Amino acid sequence: MVDKERPISEAEELNSFLADLERGGQVNEIAGWETGFASLSRALNGISPGFYLLVGPPASGKSAFAKQLLDQIARINSVPALFFAFAEKKADLRIRTLARLSGLETHDIRRGAGYLLHAYGAPKRQSDDHEQLPASWEKLRATAEQAKSWLDMVYLFECNERTTLNDVERRISEVRELKKSQNLMVAIDDCQRLGDIGTALDARLPLVVERLHDLSMKLDLPIFATWSDLEPAEAPQRWTERISGADVIMVMREDTERSKQLSEPNRAIALHIVKNRAGEKATLRFDFLPPLAKFTEHDSHS
Repeated sequence: MVDKERPISEAEELNSFLADLERGGQVNEIAGWETGFASLSRALNGISPGFYLLVGPPASGKSAFAKQLLDQIARINSVPALFFAFAEKKADLRIRTLARLSGLETHDIRRGAGYLLHAYGAPKRQSDDHEQLPASWEKLRATAEQAKSWLDMVYLFECNERTTLNDVERRISEVRELKKSQNLMVAIDDCQRLGDIGTALDARLPLVVERLHDLSMKLDLPIFATWSDLEPAEAPQRWTERISGADVIMVMREDTERSKQLSEPNRAIALHIVKNRAGEKATLRFDFLPPLAKFTEHDSHS
């Protein structure tokens, strides 16, 4: 339907736009939301409405990175966040989150309270700060309790082969209504499964990217999605030739030389930002700790 409101010229709109900028009196180092990773926030100029694509080989840590990023954005910026998972169960995602926050490894948490009590016992001293507690079931419980304040803004959705973009949009509308907020962060893991499974991945790629970009523009929010790279030997920059619809393209690769300096099973990760409409291209360094499902920024001076 055509909008029946009177067309407004840019000159008329400019005063209100300048007034909005003036009301933002604080000095902001970045334009969008903080990511929880200082170097990533600087490179991206924060997270703003648009479509962000993370590409990486299977089992490279894409899902863990996407979930950690989503959680950090929700916690730091106090915005609701939705995570759509095609290959992970809610229980697995929760275990990863608890491992990352508590420092207890995922395989220990999976064994349950009985194992943790047997393996670690009860802490001899109590503390209101979960970070001060030794590894134990009590530390896990305290960590979960302290995280509830921001986890109340995080929503997990399990997806399957019948899930469509309409389903994603419907869930976004539901959370917007529930939280009375238009500002949301959305992450979609393994977004290639939103396309026609009968179509080859290469043919599916531009269609899925275009639809997700259109959805981010329609709803005026950031969508962060992961895509499996089945040819990781290719140069990361090749992805800019294959995709035109994404605002940001990030390619995840293991830094094999630097990984040799880390203890197993930890891995060194290079995150190549090969397309960035709002900021700079860059290569960022991370350390990935699979037992904790945790990424930390690499300190080049350490």
